[in-house]
Amino acid sequence: MRNKKEKIIETILMLCAAVSVLTTIGILWVLLSESSSFFSKVSLKDFLTDTEWTPLFAEKHFGILPLIAGTMLTTFIAIVIALPTGLSIAIYLNEYAPKKFRKVVKPLLEVLAAIPTVVYGYFALMVVTPFLQKFIPDMAGFNALSPGIVMGIMIIPIISSLSEDALYSVPKALREASYGMGATRLQTAFKVLVPAATSGITVSIILAISRAIGETMIVAIAAGQQPRLTLNPLVPIETITTYIVQVSLGDVVQGSLEYQTIFAAGIALFALTFVLNNISYFIKKKFQEKYE
Repeated sequence: MRNKKEKIIETILMLCAAVSVLTTIGILWVLLSESSSFFSKVSLKDFLTDTEWTPLFAEKHFGILPLIAGTMLTTFIAIVIALPTGLSIAIYLNEYAPKKFRKVVKPLLEVLAAIPTVVYGYFALMVVTPFLQKFIPDMAGFNALSPGIVMGIMIIPIISSLSEDALYSVPKALREASYGMGATRLQTAFKVLVPAATSGITVSIILAISRAIGETMIVAIAAGQQPRLTLNPLVPIETITTYIVQVSLGDVVQGSLEYQTIFAAGIALFALTFVLNNISYFIKKKFQEKYE
């Protein structure tokens, strides 16, 4: 009887584990099957090298580069904001903050991740952009800078929480050895703990980048819908997710070439996040082997 119960539990756990794998396979199947019709009409070379993305215009171009540029620009701004802030918070909570303060502040920081992204989007449009325009008069009403900054604020909990966990897991012997050599807390934090926790910190950064790349509502509300190949954060841009939302609103005939572009864009987005997740896994495994 006991063996039967264990087998039932084992089967249930296996099915639960298979859900994520089957879901990923299903998503990939839908993207590949739907985008195959698109790539039968548009060459992969044009898709990857054309510098214009105007599938909804009379003169159609299907170059994904402007959407990738917009996505990476807002993501870069977000990481520039989130990385130093999140890592500083993690070091402070781990090395300087009292235990009671840490137990209170860490959950409060994670509340940022629970705020709906549509709220962040309107905050970027109605508060951050007007504030920045006081100092940068040439900034457009829709731009990459404001949503990038707000996305950075949004992903701070990812970096701070995971990095703090990585720092906390560093053996106490390393801290004590550093203090025994006469190092200060600051020297111990940056020269001993951070290098020892590099794998966890790197994974947190890459997960934050993946989160920023896949963000939809903030950029859809505050970045504009003008695909352009630019590194200027003061002008309107369009990201991959924003374009998918734009076409999915229902103004494009389902089954048309224009409609199929959302699956081609989805493949590009899937490839970006897939590569980043595999890089994080490789880095984590490499550093774990190094310190074992």
